[in-house]
This record gives sequence, structure tokens and C-alpha cells, in this order.
Amino acid sequence: MDDTKEQVILVDIYDNPLGTMEKMEAHIKAVLHRAFSVFVFNDRGELMLQQRAMSKYHSPGLWTNTCCSHPRPAEDVMQAAHRRLVEEMGFDCELTKRFDFVYKAQLEHGLSEHEFDHVLTGTYDSEPEINREEVMEWRWRSMNDIAADLKVRPEEYTIWFRIAFDRVHEYIQNK
Repeated sequence: MDDTKEQVILVDIYDNPLGTMEKMEAHIKAVLHRAFSVFVFNDRGELMLQQRAMSKYHSPGLWTNTCCSHPRPAEDVMQAAHRRLVEEMGFDCELTKRFDFVYKAQLEHGLSEHEFDHVLTGTYDSEPEINREEVMEWRWRSMNDIAADLKVRPEEYTIWFRIAFDRVHEYIQNK
């Protein structure tokens, strides 16, 4: 399926559904829609990062959390997160919702992100089988290494990852 033709769920600032819109149109018009970001850790507390494929319609080649996307109409966030984790990274694991946040940011090519982002975490200790259409590369990195790199090279990471990272880092430190 051409993912640019997929529908996203439009929401208000409380995540109440308001209808649907084609994904690309929502990103052009900067309409608030539901999304999720999955952060998967190994038993050593390292985060599995992915580098987005160069063919992605926005933020190509940038490093980000393990998996992120949008639920489809009639699909809840957790179902969508498991679906996309398998589609992008080739594995599944138990996921727990941690927090959510709303953000709006300009992207390249006249696109914007305006998302109600649900942040989920999980644990996995094997290597992924990445989908090369979605993911160019992956790696395990400690949260402290990522934090240091974000200070020096923030432009190498997606905007939503930069926004969510500190809260996820705080959660991991207080676990």
C-alpha cells in the first residue's frame, strides 16, 4: 500500500477523534492527528535507534526511536504500534504506554508535523530484521551517549525524537 494514501485520525488536544484525512494532506495542512513513538530497550538499558530510509517522504536519513507511525482508522494505538514494529523492524515485543505529548514542527518540502504522540516502551534483546524500505540502519546506544550526541548534532535526529528523548531518559533513570 502506498503509505502516502493512508488515512490518519484527526484529534483535538485531548486526543478525541474528529475524523480522518489523507496522511500527506494532514502533513501539508499541519492538522493535529494521532501518532505513536516506540522506544525499545535491551536488558543493558540501551535504546534501539533506527535511521530512516532515504526514500521516506520526510526526515529521510535521520536517526530516531525504534519505530513511529500513525494508527489507521478503527485501529487503536497499541495495535498500530505492534503492527508497525513488525513492519519496520521485523520483531514484536510487549509494549507499555508511558506518556503522550502534542507538538507542531515545520519539516522539509513544505510539510509539517502536528501530532498527538503516544510514547510506548518495550524490551527486546535480539537483532531486528529491518525493512530496507523503511529503515536504512539501526544500532543500540546508551541513553547517555544519545544525550551527548543530541547536544552536538541535534540535526541528525528527527524532531519528535528530540522532543520526547528527555522524558524517556528521565523515565529510564527513575525506573
